[in-house]
Amino acid sequence: MSYANLLVAIEDRIATVTVNRPDKLNALNDATIEELGRAIAALSGDAAVGGIIVTGAGRAFVAGADIVELSLKSPEDARRLARRGQEVFARFERCPKPVIAAVNGFALGGGCELALACHVRLASEHAKFGQPEVKLGVIPGYGGTQRLPRLVGRGMALQLLLTGEIIDAAEAHRIGLVNRVVPRESLLETADTLARRMVRNAPLALRHALLAIDQGLEVDLEKGLLLEATLFGILCGTEDLREGMNAFLEKRKAAFRGK
Repeated sequence: MSYANLLVAIEDRIATVTVNRPDKLNALNDATIEELGRAIAALSGDAAVGGIIVTGAGRAFVAGADIVELSLKSPEDARRLARRGQEVFARFERCPKPVIAAVNGFALGGGCELALACHVRLASEHAKFGQPEVKLGVIPGYGGTQRLPRLVGRGMALQLLLTGEIIDAAEAHRIGLVNRVVPRESLLETADTLARRMVRNAPLALRHALLAIDQGLEVDLEKGLLLEATLFGILCGTEDLREGMNAFLEKRKAAFRGK
C-alpha cells in the first residue's frame, strides 16, 4: 500500500508509521488523516505485524492541523472533519496490537490527540505537548477534550485546554501524559525495545488486555470486573495458554501462535 504523507516500514513484526510532511511540521491535512486511517486498518489486520510505533519526520511528531485547510471549511465541513478524525484516531486506540507513540518533537493540537489515542507514549527530552486550539477560537476536535482528562485528570486537563499552554516533556511525564522521557537519539530504539518486549507475549492475551482496559474504563467497576472475568475465561481455553504454561514449567521460551 502506497502513501504520499506517511512512511510505513515493517521489520521483525514491528511496524513503524512515520508522518512525513516535515516541511509542514507534519500537520494533519485531510489527506494525511485519510492515510493514517488506511495504515492503521491495514496494520491491525496484518498477521505479520505484532506491534506498531507512530512517530514523525524531522523536528515534529505532528504540530497540529493544517490551519490553511481548516480555515476554508464551513461549520458542517468542520464537523464532518472532526468526526472523521475521531473515527481514525479511535482505530489507533482500539487496535488489537500495542501502539506506541514515539514523540520526537512538537505534539500540538491534533498531534497531541494522536499521541493520546496510542496505548503508550514515549517522548524525547525535546518534545513539546499542548492543545492550543482555544488560541485559534476553537476546541480540540479529534478527541482531546475526552482523552486528556481521562489520562491526566479533570483539573490538569482543564488547565491545559483553557490556557492552551504548551508543556515540555518533563512536565508531560510528571502529569502522566507520557510514560517515559528519553534522549532524542535513542527514542526510536527505546520504542522498538518496548514494542518487542510486548509482542513476545501471547498475541491473544495482548488483544484481550487491550480490550479489557478500553471497554472496562467506559463502564462501572462491577461491569468491568465481569468483562475481565469473561475474557480471562476465554483465554483459558486457548492453545497459547497451554503453550505458555508448559513453557514455564519446562523452563523454555514459549512459542505462541495466536490460537
